[in-house]
Amino acid sequence: MALLVMMLWAACYPLISVGLDDAPHLTFAALRAALAGAVLLGVARLARAPLPRRPAQWGWIALAGLGMTGIGYFGMFHGAAFVSPGLATVLENTQPLIAGLLAAVFLGERPGALGWAGLALGVAGIAVIAGPSWGGGGTQAAVPLAGLAFILSATTGVAVGNLAIKQLVRRVDPAMAMGLQLTIGALPLGLLALLLEDPRDIRWTGAFVTSLLGLALPGTALAFWLWQWTLTRLTVANAVAFSFVVPLIGVALGAAFFDEPLTPVRGAGVALSILGVALAAKPRPQAARTPAVAAPGRPDNA
Repeated sequence: MALLVMMLWAACYPLISVGLDDAPHLTFAALRAALAGAVLLGVARLARAPLPRRPAQWGWIALAGLGMTGIGYFGMFHGAAFVSPGLATVLENTQPLIAGLLAAVFLGERPGALGWAGLALGVAGIAVIAGPSWGGGGTQAAVPLAGLAFILSATTGVAVGNLAIKQLVRRVDPAMAMGLQLTIGALPLGLLALLLEDPRDIRWTGAFVTSLLGLALPGTALAFWLWQWTLTRLTVANAVAFSFVVPLIGVALGAAFFDEPLTPVRGAGVALSILGVALAAKPRPQAARTPAVAAPGRPDNA
């Protein structure tokens, strides 16, 4: 399930690149989050899922919305304007190491020696893949610092959001929790869009509508719903380790659709990332003893 979510998220950067030709950045990001949130809240309503009952649950939902959706989408959409889609997909996926460190500090999760080695190898693989573009050597231009800053902010926001979502598992229905966090995250994005852009500049072309629907429905609504369910089964470090599969998908998409070279160096980086997944995603003994949890839509509201 984690692998499926990563495949859905890996397709987002190419879709963003297509849609940005017809819409301002923040307006596009706000529409994506708002549409996905509305769909999930509709699903929760049909399933008669209860609203969160405790202030702490609302606090975690707000943190997930501001971190993963607000800051995450802000950095993702702006970064896509500076960095090629395949490379952007790779760079953002340094977040497993950040999330693993935060989970160790704040949640007490311990990936173990092999887990940390896997996270380090995954990051090393990403560095190998992205290295030629960072340096500006060869036939590729250097990545602008602004692009790196935007994607780093998105990465950090996503890592914090993952910790917040972990606090919601088995407590709030996945469709309700993810619908609320997406709606909350869409609010600052929409406000910034109104202040800094003119939403009327959207051109409702077939390409833009296809891009928006692809991002909002499978790339966001479905992916987030599945992601909260995944975190009921895995620790944060185990789950986010699957992000290291994304470079393989990103490199393949970049080579197929965006004329990004598929070099032996990038192949070696992909191999390191896959090895990192094999080590970091392997459940530790304590994770294996975690009690079984309810399927999506059947949360434990205790």
